[in-house]
Amino acid sequence: MIYLDNSATTRVHPEVLEAMLPYLQEEYGNPSSKHYTLAQNVKKATEEARYHVAQLIGCNSDEVIFTSGSTESNNMILKGVLDIFDPLDRHLVVSKTEHSSVIETAKFLESKRVLVTYLNVDKYGRVDNEELEAVIKNLQEGSLVSIIWGNNETGSLNTIGSIAELCKIYNVLFHTDATQVLGKIDVRNSMEGVRFLSCSAHKLHGPKGIGACIIKKDHLGVKTHVTPLIHGGGQEFDYRSGTLSTHNIIGFGKAAEIALREINETHQILKTLESHLVTRLNEYFSEILSFNNDDSNKIPGIINVKFTGVDNEFLIKELGDRVALASGSACSSTKPSHVLASMGLSLEQIRSSVRISLSKYNTIEEIDLFCKMLAGD
Repeated sequence: MIYLDNSATTRVHPEVLEAMLPYLQEEYGNPSSKHYTLAQNVKKATEEARYHVAQLIGCNSDEVIFTSGSTESNNMILKGVLDIFDPLDRHLVVSKTEHSSVIETAKFLESKRVLVTYLNVDKYGRVDNEELEAVIKNLQEGSLVSIIWGNNETGSLNTIGSIAELCKIYNVLFHTDATQVLGKIDVRNSMEGVRFLSCSAHKLHGPKGIGACIIKKDHLGVKTHVTPLIHGGGQEFDYRSGTLSTHNIIGFGKAAEIALREINETHQILKTLESHLVTRLNEYFSEILSFNNDDSNKIPGIINVKFTGVDNEFLIKELGDRVALASGSACSSTKPSHVLASMGLSLEQIRSSVRISLSKYNTIEEIDLFCKMLAGD
C-alpha cells in the first residue's frame, strides 16, 4: 500500500509507540488519584507530555487542555466561548473553507440565535484580510473569529499572524484550527494574538483519539473563561472533565517532542517530495491536469489535483488495494467538497478532484510507482 492520505491520519512514529506501551501495562494509574506512587508516576508523565505539546505550539503548559482531538476542541471553543456572552451580542465569524467540525458547529449555533458571518475566500481557499477587517471593526464584545490555519484539502495557508493582529486591534477573540500545520510548519512565532487553537495528535504521527485545545490567558495572566463542553470531575484546569487517556497523552507528548526536534527536516522532506510529485504528474497528465492549490504559501506535502474527465470516486476505488487517496476531508467523505465549492469549482470539477497528502515516510520511489499506476503502466 502506497499511503498518500496523510491529511486524514498518519502512521504512528516508532518512538511514540514505545513511549506509550508502559502506560498500557505497568503504569496504569489514574493521574487524578492522590498520594500513591502509581498515580503520581502517571501524573508526572502526563505533565511532561503537556510541556512538549506547549513547546511545539509556543504557549505555557497550563494553557494546554487535552481533548479527544480537533473536532472536540473546535466544538468546545465555538460553543464554550459564545456561551459566556449576552445572547444579544453573540457573533461568530468563520470562513467558508473551515473544517466541517467548525462549519457544522456554526450552523448549530445559528439555530441557537447566534449571528454567524461566513467569509468568502479566494480561488485557493484563503480569507481576504480586508474583508475580515470590514466585518470585525464594528463588532461588540461577545464576538469570536475562527479561521483555519492551513486547509486540510488544499493546503492553503491563511496569514494567521496578521489575522490575529487584526483581532487584537479590534478586541475580538480569535481561534484557529491548526490541525494540519503542526509538525510541518513552525507556528511559534505567529502565536501572538491567538487566544484559542485546536490540534490532533494523529496528524503528526501520534495516536488517534487525543488532541488539545490551547486556551491562552489574557495579557494580565488571567485564565480565559470558557463554558466546558464536558462537565463532571473538573480535570484539565476545570475546562474539561473526564479521566485522562494517559497512554494517548504520553504518545501525543512524544509525537510533539519529535515534531519539534525534526520540524525543519520534515518541512524540507515534504517540499522535496511534493516537487517531485508535481513534476511527475505534469509529465504524465499535462493535457488533463490542473491544480486546485497554489504552488506557494501552502502546507508542504498537500496538493489537490483535478483530472479533467476522470471520476474521483472511481479512481480512488480502482486503486484502493494499492494506493490510499482521498477526494476531500475524511470527516465529510460522503458529500461533495464544500471547500472546493467555496473556491468556485463546479460540481463536475469537484468530482474530478483528488487530494494527495504526503508524509516524511513517503519516498521518491513510491511517487514514481504511483504515477505509473495512474497512467496504467
